[in-house]
Amino acid sequence: MDTNTLQAFLAVADTGSFSLAAEQLFVTQPAVSKRVAALEDELATRLFERLGRRVLLTEAGQTLLPKARHILLEMAESRRLIANLSTDVSGSLQLAISHHVGLHRLPNILREYGLRYPKVEFDLHFMNSETGCEAVAAGDIELAVVTVPETPFDKLIVDTIWDDPLMFMVSRNHPLVDTTKGIRKFEEYPAILPERGTVTRRMIEKVLEPFELSWKIGVETNYLETIRMLVSVGLGWSVLPLSMLSDELVCIEIQGVKFLRKLGMVTHRNRSLSTAARAFQEMLLSDSEGLRAEGLRTED
Repeated sequence: MDTNTLQAFLAVADTGSFSLAAEQLFVTQPAVSKRVAALEDELATRLFERLGRRVLLTEAGQTLLPKARHILLEMAESRRLIANLSTDVSGSLQLAISHHVGLHRLPNILREYGLRYPKVEFDLHFMNSETGCEAVAAGDIELAVVTVPETPFDKLIVDTIWDDPLMFMVSRNHPLVDTTKGIRKFEEYPAILPERGTVTRRMIEKVLEPFELSWKIGVETNYLETIRMLVSVGLGWSVLPLSMLSDELVCIEIQGVKFLRKLGMVTHRNRSLSTAARAFQEMLLSDSEGLRAEGLRTED
């Protein structure tokens, strides 16, 4: 039983298709079929059955599935441990990034990292924060830089890197620009907000809960850049990071209302990091320490 046959088995199980598995593995469909057949011969049992165009796991395949994932994770962990014996920072940096963090917090760090460690290849995955945390917890991704979850995962270590204040924002010609109308006036206009269940949406709902607002939800999307665009053309109000303020937008301050979320780094509690990931982790933590020192000097 080699890793190629297990990878083919997992790819077919995850995609439900031999052709999609071939695309995922960058090999031909006959090659995937051959690897799966070899694994079935070795185990003397069928792992898949075809029902029309659908490919389903047999009982034996369902039994093998978690074991195969565990074997491949252990193989990857072994490779990382051996690679870490070298002080040379190379290999692949496997990183999950939320879109907002990638656009507004990481460009300079990624540029500096690339210059400092030219032998490292970037393996970046843009996804929402919740999915990024789940990918790290499952062992699919080494490290994620995302909005910090309110309720920590048991398997994860979270390091807060940046405070990210948010504000009510509207376009410059929106009726809500007149802040004397108070927070109740927000009920009359559509809100453009992140989707339900996201860290940012839950934070907004928690802060506004005491006001018992009856919201008019216009659009829900996890892409904050899209929300900013829709707000800037006057389609509604939103709560956006202060870092996204532009000439087309106006902040509205409401007494007693403050929004603050945390952005940071998420790693697995029981998984060793590759040299490439450790170097990136150290750079992020160094950036965090620099920001704290700057904050202390500002207060003084």
